[in-house]
Amino acid sequence: MSKVEFSKAEKEILVTKIKKYFDLELAQDIGQFDAEFLLDFFSEEVGSYYYNRGLMDARVVIASKLDDIDAGIDELEKPTEFYK
Repeated sequence: MSKVEFSKAEKEILVTKIKKYFDLELAQDIGQFDAEFLLDFFSEEVGSYYYNRGLMDARVVIASKLDDIDAGIDELEKPTEFYK
């Protein structure tokens, strides 16, 4: 898996959310550098777990859609001597 990279604007949003969380939930002031460091740490150490969960969720959706397509094809099938 390639490294997940955020654009500068995306990273600014995430860092702002981290700083806000620390302020509101932990009553701690965290600086820009520390918030960026924390984001990088979680991205590298935990990010793959979330990424893989997203892939599993996508697989479930795709499998469901493929089942629907398969059922639709079965409905179109004409009876013959070779029928299942």
